[in-house]
Amino acid sequence: MALAIRLARGGAKKRPYYRIVVADSRAPRDGRFIEKLGTYNPLLAKDSPERVKLDADRISHWLSVGAQPSDRVLRFLDAAGIRERTARNNPQKAVPGEKAKERAEEREKKAADAEEAKNAPVAEAAPAEEAVEANQEEAEAVIAEVVEAATEETAEAEAVVEEVAEQTPPVEAEAAAEEAPVVEVAEEVAAEEPAAEEANEATPNSDAGDDAAAVTGESAQEPAEGSADEAEKAE
Repeated sequence: MALAIRLARGGAKKRPYYRIVVADSRAPRDGRFIEKLGTYNPLLAKDSPERVKLDADRISHWLSVGAQPSDRVLRFLDAAGIRERTARNNPQKAVPGEKAKERAEEREKKAADAEEAKNAPVAEAAPAEEAVEANQEEAEAVIAEVVEAATEETAEAEAVVEEVAEQTPPVEAEAAAEEAPVVEVAEEVAAEEPAAEEANEATPNSDAGDDAAAVTGESAQEPAEGSADEAEKAE
């Protein structure tokens, strides 16, 4: 049976706590183990004595019977002076993988495209400016045609209005012709009013005659004495 001295994780989520155990190398990491040899608390400071605790005697025993420590446990044993850890040389460790290389190539390609678009010559923008000017000239020509057509339509409308005005008699003349008889009648009435006033002044008041007759006791309809009837009788 192959033995391994390794870490077994415990603790809560995002608050790890490890036990240093000796177990069968085929067992799960956090599964069954043979003996607990120490503890490791990564949440403590590196200079804290409680960060790593080791049972040096038992670790030495298991190392003597062939147990192989993991790289992390071997670092702890080297720091404690129990077993020396040989330096490793892995030049391929820093080499990125295939997917990382693909992502790096895509980033470089995008950066190169952005740089080319930024440093593109101004001459490439000339066709776009020419197209804009051509469209502007076409728009101005269309506007001129519309204005000219509107002017012609306005001139035609004014000509039609003038023709209608020439064929139609003036409204003021008709109104004057209609008002003329009314003015003549008003003048005749104004001329007759002074004559009527003079006639009224010349005619004695009928009410005043009746009052005089009542005072004298004579009827206004009977002839007075010495009138023309008596003169005829006397003849």
